[in-house]
Amino acid sequence: MAFDSWQEAIWMGGYGFYVWLSFGVSLLAIGMLVVHGLLVRKKLAIMAVQQQQRKQRLARRQQQERQAHNEQSQVKGAQ
Repeated sequence: MAFDSWQEAIWMGGYGFYVWLSFGVSLLAIGMLVVHGLLVRKKLAIMAVQQQQRKQRLARRQQQERQAHNEQSQVKGAQ
């Protein structure tokens, strides 16, 4: 081991504060990136489901309009 005691390893010859601070900031940044990625992924999944539901509603509406138009055409043709 390069240091004689744990206290010397933590202190790192007077530079320990800066070293451990940089480790802490780096871990915090990585943690924030992971959380942000998970939140964005969840939001995108919700948006994809909503878009799919919108497309299904639109397709049903168009089908209903076609059926109504066909029924009106049949009524006009029978007269």
